[in-house]
Amino acid sequence: MTLLIPLLAFVFVSLLVAAAAMMFTSSGALTIEQRLGEVTGTTPRVADSSYEKAVIDGLKRLGNLVPKSPSEMGKLRMKLVTAGYRGTEALIVFFGIRVALAVAAFAMFATPIIFNRPNFIMALGACGIGYLLPTMALKRMAARRQHRIRLGLPDTLDLLVVSVEAGLGLDQAILRVSEELAFAHPDLSSEMRLINLELRAGKARAEALRNFADRTGVDDISSLVTMLVQTDKFGTSVAQSLRVHSDVMRTKRRQRAEEAAAKTGVKMVFPLVFCIFPAIWVVTIGPAAIKFVQVLFPMAQN
Repeated sequence: MTLLIPLLAFVFVSLLVAAAAMMFTSSGALTIEQRLGEVTGTTPRVADSSYEKAVIDGLKRLGNLVPKSPSEMGKLRMKLVTAGYRGTEALIVFFGIRVALAVAAFAMFATPIIFNRPNFIMALGACGIGYLLPTMALKRMAARRQHRIRLGLPDTLDLLVVSVEAGLGLDQAILRVSEELAFAHPDLSSEMRLINLELRAGKARAEALRNFADRTGVDDISSLVTMLVQTDKFGTSVAQSLRVHSDVMRTKRRQRAEEAAAKTGVKMVFPLVFCIFPAIWVVTIGPAAIKFVQVLFPMAQN
């Protein structure tokens, strides 16, 4: 039994590292290969995904064994969609990663791998941290994706204004802008492609736009969707409404930049106090303190 626990810990850690590596590197590598293929006129080589498929299958089997709460599943599924993971099995894989990390953290502290003897109190604490860490990472990934979408929204609105004023309808303009933004803002481009796919599937434009706002979870997108729905309902000019909304978005982006710049001074206090000031004190006062000790210490002994 003592030999089985370290083996299980090694397997879980290997699955976790492979899943994290695939999550963070596969999309970027694929984008780079696609761009190189466009430049050189060649087709990018498709890597062997048998190992990745085995890892995903293992995480799926582990995730299916976990008891699930319906309320928690709904929140996690929405958070996964916001982070860009819209696959039907993304939630099961997430449960598998969370359980694997928790069991691996518990096994590392419950067996004499790190310490000379097991420490079950630290093992329980590590298990709790390992269980919460994937959720924290997922929230951070969703927030970063929302930030990228928010930064690309003013450029998107400008392209929509140009496309609509050139004579395209709103649906065709959304499709055209999604193709143009595929490289500069891939997250926003994929969401706009989903709008077009839902429209082709027969959904109403208002419903497709509201789904767009729900998937991203960005306040600026929600206000844009509300404006487009009201414009479509009352029959006002789409181009003029988009132009006004684009000016508002650029003003808000400038205000956010000014707010971030104003917070810089407060954020610099902690590195100044804990990193820079001690070094300055040692360099400036250190030689004088050493000289005082050398002079006053013999006098005190006499």
